[in-house]
Amino acid sequence: MSPGPAGDGSAEEIDQLLALAERLYGLPLPDFTPSRDELVKRHKGTPLAARLKALRKPATAAWVVDLLVRHETEQVEQVLAVGAALRSAQDSMSADDLRALTKQRRQLTAAVTTTARGLARSHGLKVTQAVADQVEATLTAAMVDAGCAAAIRSGLLVAPLASTGVDEVDVAAAVALPEALGFEATAVPDAPRTEQAPGRPALSVVPDPEADAKARRAAEEALAEADAGLADAEEALAEAQSEVGELEARALELQAEIDELKRRLAELESDADDVDDALEEAEAARDEARAGRDEARATRDEAARALEGWA
Repeated sequence: MSPGPAGDGSAEEIDQLLALAERLYGLPLPDFTPSRDELVKRHKGTPLAARLKALRKPATAAWVVDLLVRHETEQVEQVLAVGAALRSAQDSMSADDLRALTKQRRQLTAAVTTTARGLARSHGLKVTQAVADQVEATLTAAMVDAGCAAAIRSGLLVAPLASTGVDEVDVAAAVALPEALGFEATAVPDAPRTEQAPGRPALSVVPDPEADAKARRAAEEALAEADAGLADAEEALAEAQSEVGELEARALELQAEIDELKRRLAELESDADDVDDALEEAEAARDEARAGRDEARATRDEAARALEGWA
């Protein structure tokens, strides 16, 4: 497919640049940088050198998607076609239908992501769950956003994508060069299969004339299942929100009680300090009174003895 709006350079230079970029982004990930640098040296002194040097090594998730585009082109085309159909039908669908189709879309992207992980493994790369999540998010973005779909189909993706279908996505920053938008990577043919053993009939897949009808029925069934799942989820959410509200109210009540107890404790501690001070003063007065009594008792005993001497 011809490229989209061209950047600097003639159409011939842009075609050459896209062809070189397509080869680069189809290489194993570890080979990208040395191969790019070799191309830069080879085209030194030409307008292509600077643009080749600017080509970024793809993030792992982007490389996996680029691999998928080249080796599982039909699956990618299916994802993009379903996404385009859903986008065009959104205006005529009810909110319930859209929510149900979101579930169906998630099932499709999850299945294709599984394919992508196996494909990457066969090309020497073990895909982590984090990378797989980015691959699935990128496929979802392609279904909800036409710009993301164009970026993915180019096979020149350098960064994973994410889109809700509402906010605009800067797809130009996610591809190797601006001309990638509108370019379509060439499908890589499968490895040749072994010859059929003698005496065995060749097997072929016969197109199903009712494929479209079956696909529609499957979509309707998935929609009905999604409706039921959504109703259950909304009921669970309502219950959870109610429980959160009750617990928040109880938390406020308990905090108020805690604050009141803290205030009362502060008052009691102040009263205790006052009592301690008063007790200390009372004990001092008692000790002084006791000493006075003892002194008076001694004086009285002395007077009694003197009186007895006159008897």
